[in-house]
Amino acid sequence: MQIRPLHDRVVIKRVEEERKTPGGIVIPDSATEKPIRGKVAAVGKGKILENGQVRALDVKVNDIVLFGKYSGTEVKIDGQEYVIMREEDIMGVIE
Repeated sequence: MQIRPLHDRVVIKRVEEERKTPGGIVIPDSATEKPIRGKVAAVGKGKILENGQVRALDVKVNDIVLFGKYSGTEVKIDGQEYVIMREEDIMGVIE
């Protein structure tokens, strides 16, 4: 199954964070926080402006992005967890 987000929404798959500290200590699952980085899986057509024009999104599929810890809506599709959010909730693209 594939999902096509509408308008200025973006589908993101969270990227797992490193579970070891620089000193070599392994962090257990119960102590880790949700990752705030993710890989863009799908993007909508763009934001509809007041004059009816569509502005294309700045992010594209496979971009690695940073977003807020509590941003978006979590969904499960075919056993995979994704976050769907508006483009404006994305803080930046990691290049």
